[in-house]
Amino acid sequence: MFFALTDEQRALGDTVRDFLADRFDLTAVRAVFEDAAGDGHPTELWKAVGEQGWLAVCVPEEYDGLGLGILDAHVVARALGAGVVPGPWLSTVLAGEAVRLAGSEAQRADLLPRIADGDLAATVALRGAGRGWGADGVTVSAVPVAGEPAAEAGGELGALTGAASPVEYLAVAGLVVVAATESSTAAGAAGAGAGSATGSGGVGLYLVDPQAAGVTVEPLTSYDGTTRLAALKLEGAHARRLPGSSAAVLEDLVRRGAVLTAADLAGIAREALTRTVRYDQERIQFGRPVGSFQALKHHLADLHVAVTMAEHAAMYAAYAIDAELDDLLLAVAVAKAKASQAARDATAAMIQYHGGIGYTWEHETHFFYKRARRLYGAFGDPPSHLERVAALTIDTVAAPDSEAAAV
Repeated sequence: MFFALTDEQRALGDTVRDFLADRFDLTAVRAVFEDAAGDGHPTELWKAVGEQGWLAVCVPEEYDGLGLGILDAHVVARALGAGVVPGPWLSTVLAGEAVRLAGSEAQRADLLPRIADGDLAATVALRGAGRGWGADGVTVSAVPVAGEPAAEAGGELGALTGAASPVEYLAVAGLVVVAATESSTAAGAAGAGAGSATGSGGVGLYLVDPQAAGVTVEPLTSYDGTTRLAALKLEGAHARRLPGSSAAVLEDLVRRGAVLTAADLAGIAREALTRTVRYDQERIQFGRPVGSFQALKHHLADLHVAVTMAEHAAMYAAYAIDAELDDLLLAVAVAKAKASQAARDATAAMIQYHGGIGYTWEHETHFFYKRARRLYGAFGDPPSHLERVAALTIDTVAAPDSEAAAV
């Protein structure tokens, strides 16, 4: 089966890359990277991102979006990764996906148009520091607020307590989607029809205003200057529940985050490799371009294969989510594992094969390497995803039939 992006999707990727080359190149990235005290959120870039429709990709047309899917969003993510672009694009898209998947009609109508046009920057807080990605990694708890029925514009009102960290662009977000464990009382109050677990409780997604009472934002340092991180602390903060949320919706949201992160990593890896090859074709040692040395050629060829496989794995995983294929769990695990490894190796080689200049602070190799290292573990690191691959393949192989085995 031949599988490739459509002409429209390739044109979308070209448009993003051309825009960034013209309006937000690595010189602009450096200004954000080195401004450690800044919020990492260039206003003019964000305005352009909204105007270009890059935030509207997954928003349905009835909410002023483009009505496309994760495959199209993955095209944008790959281009943003190649440009090591700062800003809350990914976190805002994921928050929008949470509202689209689990929000009430009123919540969608209120929030999705604002996300689509860039009026609302948002983020997601889905796990505690050092915890896994999923229901077992949630460290915020929710209890229903007594005497507060569901509002017309949303779900049940809950009081949230706990912490989530690290959270991207929390300081500039106007909305945070927080994952919280719910007691059996809270789950029952939300209603089983809304997808909540009952009995021992479940997981819900809540809309939190970062400026609300009981919410504390603590900035965190990061070696990757293309993002800004913070810890979210909640002490009885009131938040509206997304009525359709559940542990299954949380897992779906994490999968979407993993695929878009894999696309970003694939973009990083390809750009790092392209710049390295270009440099080694021009750098002369012993009277010859260093790229002509056999050892370098072989290694760069191996990296090209690895990056190509990562690109295809991310593309297929995005398609698998949109098409709801039976192998989407396997596709997502393969994509994130391969993209993380390819970006790690390509950016490390970028530093090494640029020679002495590659190790200096003045060179852009650090933008790529540090972003790749940060995203290596985002939404699951390669070991965790490879364990998932094993569980979905090796562990599911049926034991041989006893009679057949005896023959």
